Amino acid sequence: MARRAAVPARPLGDDFSFVNPVVKYVLFFFNLLFWVISMVMVAVGVYARLLKHAEAAMACLAVDPAILLIMVGVLTFLITFCGCVGSLRENITLLQAFSICLTIIFLLQLAAGVLGFVFSDKARGKVSEIINGAIVHYRDDLDLQNLIDFGQKEFSCCGGVSYKDWSQNMYFNCTATNPSRERCSVPFSCCLHDANQTVINTMCGHGMQARGYLEASAFIHTNGCIDKLVNWIHSNLFLLGGITLGLALPQLVGIVLAQLLINQIRDQIKLQLYNQQHRADPWY
Repeated sequence: MARRAAVPARPLGDDFSFVNPVVKYVLFFFNLLFWVISMVMVAVGVYARLLKHAEAAMACLAVDPAILLIMVGVLTFLITFCGCVGSLRENITLLQAFSICLTIIFLLQLAAGVLGFVFSDKARGKVSEIINGAIVHYRDDLDLQNLIDFGQKEFSCCGGVSYKDWSQNMYFNCTATNPSRERCSVPFSCCLHDANQTVINTMCGHGMQARGYLEASAFIHTNGCIDKLVNWIHSNLFLLGGITLGLALPQLVGIVLAQLLINQIRDQIKLQLYNQQHRADPWY
């Protein structure tokens, strides 16, 4: 009776994978979500820029909210693209780039928070510069104008340090040589509003810079927005801490998942090399 040939055993680990599909696809969909959000941010920012007059847009380039939206959107797009493709294709290089970028951003945010707390006076000065720059370009950019008006209404403030900071704007400048109809005025968002008022008087800030603090305080908010902002921050430290944690948590999750997947891919590569070596061994 003929003896049947023995069937060689399959190489050890052929059907085994160190790459956990849960880690892989959670990281993929995590990045896909922020990738879509980043494309929406870039699209909205570009659309906002295209709607603006070219000269006005160039004049206030440094304080344009649309530019900030585009920059953040492009950065998020590139980082999440590395995360999406890297996790789906199990590409170590892209996953490392994704992890390193997230780590750098997280460390920069942490450093900015610490430096802002330690050097609070310098941080206050920087905020003052930004607000003054925004005041100068108030009429040049509709998005910036709406942002300033929103801030002054919400914080019940006017200008940077005081309402007279609006004299830095060429339209509201209080010098006698200013031909503008808004000379010595402040935006209507500085005005005190009656709860029963149905129609907003956009001319309520006319000539207020020419009045003293006591006289002007009967019609407008005379306190600057910097002090109001600082007081709000001190009163809402827990809220700001929660927001900061909410921003940092997805970054940490992304870093941890990327590192887990990188280690799993490396283990899988080692396993494949091990199997290839043993297949070539005639005694295996």
